Amino acid sequence: MRKKVLIIAGEASGDLHGAGLIRELKKINPEIVYSGVGGCRLKEEGVNILLGIERLAFMGFFEVLKNISHIRELKKKLLTFIAQEKPDLVILIDYPGFNLHFAKEVKKRNIPILYYISPQVWAWGKRRVKTISKLVDKMLVFFPFEEKLYVNAGVNVTLMGHPLLDLVHPSVSNLEFRNRLQLDEKDILIGLLPGSRWQEIKNILPAMINSCRILKESLQGIKVVIALAPGIDKQELNLFLKKLDSQALLLENSTYDLMSHSDFLLVASGTATLESAISGTPMIILYKTGLLTYLLARFFIKVPYIGLVNIIAGEKIVPEFIQYQINPEKIAEKIVKILADDNEYVRIKSRLNEVKERLGEKGAYRKGAETVNKILL
Repeated sequence: MRKKVLIIAGEASGDLHGAGLIRELKKINPEIVYSGVGGCRLKEEGVNILLGIERLAFMGFFEVLKNISHIRELKKKLLTFIAQEKPDLVILIDYPGFNLHFAKEVKKRNIPILYYISPQVWAWGKRRVKTISKLVDKMLVFFPFEEKLYVNAGVNVTLMGHPLLDLVHPSVSNLEFRNRLQLDEKDILIGLLPGSRWQEIKNILPAMINSCRILKESLQGIKVVIALAPGIDKQELNLFLKKLDSQALLLENSTYDLMSHSDFLLVASGTATLESAISGTPMIILYKTGLLTYLLARFFIKVPYIGLVNIIAGEKIVPEFIQYQINPEKIAEKIVKILADDNEYVRIKSRLNEVKERLGEKGAYRKGAETVNKILL
């Protein structure tokens, strides 16, 4: 009989990495049937999408509370699916606010659980590690320090390495890309990556735009390009930019080209900071959420930095502007300082390359797929 897998990805990065995992699984075992929660990438890999991630694009304590009825509806729908289809394996991808609660219900039904992409337990303290050790049959992780953490907690864990090493590379040369954007040789390209959720974009993009507006007063030839994240409606974002009176160009389906060929990046905290690090482009990380959510996060979060690139480095190798620190004048001043200092610019690029080297070897999706297939055999 064909094996059935239920997969749950609640955001764009989970959709991306879930699709990569399934793509490799299909090569090893093409008979597996997939259903679950995800986005366009999982759908492209043949997953029967029970609910799209666009309906789950919220973050923060109080934002979750506002959407609690919707979350309960999703949980009920998935449990009904489990009762009817009886999947052989449930794959949970990050998204711990929902997935760890849902895992308790799955555990009651004696269905194996594989957690793919660890929640940031190293940021939130050890309570979630204990929860995971009781609920999860297999954990697949990206970072060596995550493997050590779970081994110490008695969790069955496998280190995959980071799949972004296989994914992050430009599709065209620097010259081709700049010609496509009609840039002059001396133009300074500033890439903006404001996030993959509307909540993030509305909080962060105005500050990014204003920073670049101020930057243009100090430096000549500044060109600003915004990467359109999957799942964000282009027309809606253009309307938002019009309200901001922004002349920035909106770029679709070329995020890694923008990361690799920009002179500098402004990046919302998240996976994009690591992608930018692999691209080797100096950046500033921005993070802003609702005030009450931020205050609660400050109480619970146990790491000194918000950006993955700084967490992996163990020190602040790129600047971070968090919540009330987000000030367009100061951000623009910091960009000018870095761009004007060749030694500092080269130093940041060198440190970003060190972070890239810490991510291990390529082939993470394949290694993860082999692990999943062994569980299903």
